[in-house]
Amino acid sequence: MLIGIDDTDSPQGMCTTYLGAVLARRLIREHLRVLEARLVRLNPNVTFKTRGNAAIAIAVDGDMSTAFKTACATVEELSEFSCANTNPGVVVVDRPPDPAFYRKAVTDFCTIDEAAVILESAGALYRGYKNRRGLIGATAAVACDFPDATFEILTYRKQEQWGTPREVDRASLFAAQRATFPHTWDTVDEINDVVVCVPHTPDPVLFGIRGESPSWVMAARQMIASEKPALEQIWVTNQGTDAHILPGRIGELREGLSYRIHGTVADAPRTGRGGHVSFAIRDSGSTVRCMAYEPTKNFRQIVRQLVPGDTIIAAGSYKKGSLNLEKMKVVSLVTAKSVRPPVCTACNKRMASAGAGKGFKCKKCGAKADEPDVKEIARAVEPGWYEVPPTARRHLAQPLCRGTPGC
Repeated sequence: MLIGIDDTDSPQGMCTTYLGAVLARRLIREHLRVLEARLVRLNPNVTFKTRGNAAIAIAVDGDMSTAFKTACATVEELSEFSCANTNPGVVVVDRPPDPAFYRKAVTDFCTIDEAAVILESAGALYRGYKNRRGLIGATAAVACDFPDATFEILTYRKQEQWGTPREVDRASLFAAQRATFPHTWDTVDEINDVVVCVPHTPDPVLFGIRGESPSWVMAARQMIASEKPALEQIWVTNQGTDAHILPGRIGELREGLSYRIHGTVADAPRTGRGGHVSFAIRDSGSTVRCMAYEPTKNFRQIVRQLVPGDTIIAAGSYKKGSLNLEKMKVVSLVTAKSVRPPVCTACNKRMASAGAGKGFKCKKCGAKADEPDVKEIARAVEPGWYEVPPTARRHLAQPLCRGTPGC
């Protein structure tokens, strides 16, 4: 069977994966056999998410009613019910529902009623608490189908340490990534000298290591020095797979969905207040603004090198009329030129425009010239894929160390 759980945490505490790790151990004590634990990231643009919009699914052999009873008791004990936006859902099914529901939940938006229809048709045992919104993620979790999967080992703190500063040796994190990259990623951001895998919220997670296989995440984890964790769990996950990205066309984008689109740069990138960089791309008469926000750090330097006429593939979430960039492919570059008034051969001073269609004139000696000074500018960017740094990467976004998108 599959047990799905969602929406048990809040911005102030708890973590659905921690609850799942505790549940897995309680199921074993109830003489059920735990086969696999799945961490299922869903549409990152959902308004009601707490942090990373994650649900969990646990594959189990044993008695279905015992599993449901144990799961509900664990949710009722550990969930952040005091938070107005925490609305847990628990689902137990003896076979996976149609994976189309999962695919919609990770790329689009689903309703509680849609989830209930799926659950009724699957003969599921389920319970929704408060407004029951957690049933959406719990249903998507048991319906999940991962054409591409990665792994994460999450370590969890002892309860008496929750909310206190985490004790994780910084140097060991950098050493672990250097030893295991590209088989693990996003442990640290070396370019910006930032630790990525240790959260700053008051939840039970101590740190998490993402990678291609259980053996690689374990290899990195064993190199990390930290306070003693209460428990650890390896999760199969859709993180780092671009599962949220849809093929899209400019002019046909929907709010809150994530796309990969083709276009031609329509205007020069501009840096606005706060260091955010914006530019427009066009295709077939339609345009859309692309944004590289300040947290994307050095990625903005690549964006600033674009000039009108360059063709790119842009990937990111479409929100409030803009595509917020997660990665970008420079497909082709135009020849960039600087056009300036010519230098007077007599005075060695740069001329000024003599008026529209009248060429140029030296203000000092009156010499005239017809043609401007045109020079080709060397481009500081090359064709290829570019991505935001680990410190700004979304859970679902595929890092380029895993390969480039198929387009």
